[in-house]
Amino acid sequence: MESSATLLDRVLLENGDRLSRQEFERRYDAIPELKKAELIEGVVHVAAALRYRSHGQPRAHIMAWLGLYAALTPGVELADNTTVRFDERNAPQPDALLRLEKGGRSQVSQDDYIEGAPELIVEIAASTASYDLYEKLDVYYRNQVQEYLVWRVMDNELDWFRWRDGQYVKSGVSEEDCRQSQVFPGLWLDVAALLGGDLGSVVAMVQEGCHSQPHQDFVAQLATQ
Repeated sequence: MESSATLLDRVLLENGDRLSRQEFERRYDAIPELKKAELIEGVVHVAAALRYRSHGQPRAHIMAWLGLYAALTPGVELADNTTVRFDERNAPQPDALLRLEKGGRSQVSQDDYIEGAPELIVEIAASTASYDLYEKLDVYYRNQVQEYLVWRVMDNELDWFRWRDGQYVKSGVSEEDCRQSQVFPGLWLDVAALLGGDLGSVVAMVQEGCHSQPHQDFVAQLATQ
């Protein structure tokens, strides 16, 4: 039988709770079956059940895109659904992120959390109403995440925010566009293929980008760090 303290912890980690990061982590650790909860500006957000076409499949395609790039780029690390410690009030759990293993703005703590700003974060959102485009966007901006992508699945659109001259510059990405990361040379995205569910073309574009001279120069640079 579970202790009353454990049962109390299970009840108290709910949407809208206002907690410190330390208390949030303590309660989250006490609920091993809980797969996703975030602390944004001191407020707890617990994810509802995730649907196949509106989240599961899009996230899998993002992971395939970033995973191939990471596999072909030694010194770049990929993480899936991992808590990031920014400050005492913010511990988001992005759907996907890329970070530099050495020389970047983030590090892995002794207790195995990412601390600091990964270079690139991707979130899967239902629509423009999602907090990914409001509270979470402010947190990522304040911590200078260099590139932030939000795939608004219901709107069939992708927003790409880039850190430039002390602010975020938003690229509204249409289905006809292809985009290239400014932080990770060779990370090319066929937006039309991604939004259309054509994973093969998404993968082919990454392979093309990783054969480019800028990517080869980037790999050589990372090898010296």
